[in-house]
Amino acid sequence: MELPDPIPREGEALVRVLMAGICKTDVEIAKGYMGFHGVPGHEFVGVVESAPSLELVGARVVGEINAGCGACAYCRQGMERHCPERSVLGIVGRNGAMAEYLTLPASNLVLVPQNLSDKKAVFTEPLAAASEILEQIRLEPSWRVLVIGDGKLGLLVAMVLRLTGCDLLLAGKHPEKLSIFSNLGGSTVRPSDLTAGSDKFDVVVECSGSASGWELAMDRVKPRGIIVLKSTYHGDLAFNTAPLVVNEITVVGSRCGRFAPALRLMDQGLVDPSPLISHIFAFAEAEEAFRAAMDSQNLKVLLRMERAPH
Repeated sequence: MELPDPIPREGEALVRVLMAGICKTDVEIAKGYMGFHGVPGHEFVGVVESAPSLELVGARVVGEINAGCGACAYCRQGMERHCPERSVLGIVGRNGAMAEYLTLPASNLVLVPQNLSDKKAVFTEPLAAASEILEQIRLEPSWRVLVIGDGKLGLLVAMVLRLTGCDLLLAGKHPEKLSIFSNLGGSTVRPSDLTAGSDKFDVVVECSGSASGWELAMDRVKPRGIIVLKSTYHGDLAFNTAPLVVNEITVVGSRCGRFAPALRLMDQGLVDPSPLISHIFAFAEAEEAFRAAMDSQNLKVLLRMERAPH
């Protein structure tokens, strides 16, 4: 539908969207998740049309999706992503990136390196989420690490953690998706092929989004090991807490991450998300793009925006 161009508030920039990504959250929002009404989309790359600082105008940018109130204790500590009054691009209280224009606080915007393509830059948000794990835990190169889930996030997490030199194994059910990681020299396995009782890991990262992934993580982590939860689950998750206590397991919730390190990983060629792209659709084909994103055989689906004449 046609909407008025958004008007930036004080301190905000107006960004013309070049490309947007469709993720699982967007698909769930289309089904009613979070009760959000508005323009979806939080993965984007765009060009600044107007900003409080003229130096930003014309720059190609990505943007941190959480916009804090700027006044609470969390915002004053630089933790806007935990501000209780925050808006979240395309998710909570703020129109998102699947439109010609969006607005964000200028302080949320991060410059895209000149040689980094749009189709790579649009992965900044999910790659930042993957990289956040290394901000939260110290991962030793000698440790055994299991990543559960061969979807987009699981693959990105495996690509990032592999850079530490750890003994990493990616578990998933889809051979064609696992092959993306194995083609990089990574090791993969089907969950059913993990040796019962003997394959234990120092760190298990749960990215499957299913309750069975949590159960597998609980079963495979070593005593005094770490489970990193990147998944949220629909409905309630019932489980026995005794193994967490008896085996002294640390559980770390992990969500958003910093954009600048993610951009640097791609700019330096350390992580290349391009093999995860299944389809790129024109904005006029958005409905077809969403149908493709709902197909479990596909990984990342992108929308290429065309600016309509005014």
